[in-house]
Amino acid sequence: MSLLESIKGPRDLDALNASELEQLCGELREYLVSSVARTGGHLGPNLGVVETTVAIHRVFDSPKDPIIFDTGHQSYVHKLLTGRTDLSTLRQKGGVSGYPDRAESVHDVVESSHASSSLSWADGIAKSFRLTGQDDRYVVAVIGDGALTGGMAWEALNNITDDNDRKLVIIVNDNGRSYAPTIGGLARYLTKIRTDTRYKRAYRFSRKVLAKFGWIGNLLWITARGAGKGIITASTPTGMFPNLDIKYIGPVDGHNLKEMEEALRQAKRYSSPVIVHAITQKGYGFDPAMLHEDDQFHAVGQIDPTTGESVEVKGGESWTSVFADEVVKIADRRADVVAITGAMLIPVGLDQMAKKYPSRVFDVGIAEQHAVTSAAGMAFGGLHPIVAVYATFISRGFDQVLMDVALHKAGVTFVLDRAGVTGPDGPSHHGMWDLALLQIVPGIRIAAPRDAQRLREELCEAVEVSDAPTVLRFPKGVASASIPAVRSMKDGVDVLSESVAKDVLIVCVGPMASVGLAVAELLSAQGIGSTVVDPRWVVPVPASILDLAKAHRLVISIEDGVKVGGVGTRIRQDLRSAQIDTALNEIGLPDEFLAAASRAEILESVGLTAQNIARDVIAQVLGARVPHARALDQQAVSQSTEHD
Repeated sequence: MSLLESIKGPRDLDALNASELEQLCGELREYLVSSVARTGGHLGPNLGVVETTVAIHRVFDSPKDPIIFDTGHQSYVHKLLTGRTDLSTLRQKGGVSGYPDRAESVHDVVESSHASSSLSWADGIAKSFRLTGQDDRYVVAVIGDGALTGGMAWEALNNITDDNDRKLVIIVNDNGRSYAPTIGGLARYLTKIRTDTRYKRAYRFSRKVLAKFGWIGNLLWITARGAGKGIITASTPTGMFPNLDIKYIGPVDGHNLKEMEEALRQAKRYSSPVIVHAITQKGYGFDPAMLHEDDQFHAVGQIDPTTGESVEVKGGESWTSVFADEVVKIADRRADVVAITGAMLIPVGLDQMAKKYPSRVFDVGIAEQHAVTSAAGMAFGGLHPIVAVYATFISRGFDQVLMDVALHKAGVTFVLDRAGVTGPDGPSHHGMWDLALLQIVPGIRIAAPRDAQRLREELCEAVEVSDAPTVLRFPKGVASASIPAVRSMKDGVDVLSESVAKDVLIVCVGPMASVGLAVAELLSAQGIGSTVVDPRWVVPVPASILDLAKAHRLVISIEDGVKVGGVGTRIRQDLRSAQIDTALNEIGLPDEFLAAASRAEILESVGLTAQNIARDVIAQVLGARVPHARALDQQAVSQSTEHD
């Protein structure tokens, strides 16, 4: 039996000696590479926190001492040490989540994988422990240096340092990166700490004090250092955030298990918040990851566990790559077009534009609120900004979209990648709320391309709007094959198919066009006529959609966003306002948190498939016909009786 196989819970680590712990770290790293190579997942971040996570569980007592990961993609080692020793179902339906999950273990606390929230969670939990007399419990927050670029983290730090009577340990996992290299003044400051020999000398001296005089002497050392007082500290830096009056330990080699344990035990002795600064390297121990310049294997698909080469079969051009190519062409034509993203330059496809026009692309870090409002400022200054983020993250900048962009009629284009059901990343990454959230913004215009060509067209149309926010949303994965229109309406609505009989109008949002066409075929087989349309711009509702609705007996809208407050709801309201009484079925996602699975599995589970939709429509249409036929029969019988 390997050492890893013998670990059923964190306290099993207590019996291991230094040599065995070193062996365990090696086994953890080997298992991560071999397992994630088969399933895909966040490999690089977890290879970088092996020793740090082992040290945390050696020093603290989870779940009594809650551990909060920010972001949660660096929690695989934590899962392996807390009883989830089989990651073969990672990010699969019914399998192990790629993030902390309360349903999996009492050791998981915060499920959301949105960054920069851990310190607020930790502050709240620590306050609750203090107020309820649970003074023997510690709270541990593990936050990546990239997550410290988020404003919420700074709000929390400001409050944490206002009150020092809580047992709160903040571990800054400093690997110089979020997805890609961390940006901004904070990144430069942390780099200075990492490379400043005074910090290293100070930390070594601190360890000597601890060894010689014990923790009381070390406490005096840290207090003096934190206050910037005394002969010893006269030439010594005072910590990571010297103006916030918070104790600081480090920098510590996050891959040195002994050093990490010593630093954490030192931190544990204080009854007030303390920062432990751990220097780590993403992808540590796996050469292909460490040598990968772009993202050090932040997230991978299926790969060769030896070479790191992808073994996935590519099915065609991705939505992201289509956008990446088109935005460069737009930038070539228009010098006023700039782009902004939040720590996701490569994932959202802005890296090509950044290489060609480096002064016109801004990575603001994990700061969506700043991204949106700075875009409003750029629009005021005469530019047309394109803000590209994952759809799930636009909610973090919603107030700014509403009050800074829309209220000021700023021409800003929002490009939302990974819209709708994203699949294996789970509940916090599905981009299923953007349509319901954004369509309430006055003056906003929202486009949902059905295929690659429409993405190009609609992006070009979006950047021509200078007096209102525009939105372009598309899903994760391979772009849909081209779906030509049989004709186009004057307001830009595309008719994708139509029959002589006008029974059902099928309104498709973006990539759901293929589903709508499949529904039409199934209806036709039952003698039900239909018209399938793609509005292209789904908000506001085009006038021709209302005109077409008048001519049909039933309208169904199909979208991969929540149906509560979705596009279907908007069409229903407009039909009522126009006094059109055609029945409408809104078909979309339930207002639930959907567990990880493939996109196809999730759509099947919620009934968002052609077969399920057609079955319901057939029952409704044919069910309406039957009473009508009976009424005609009864009328004929009555007339016959009167004649007799």
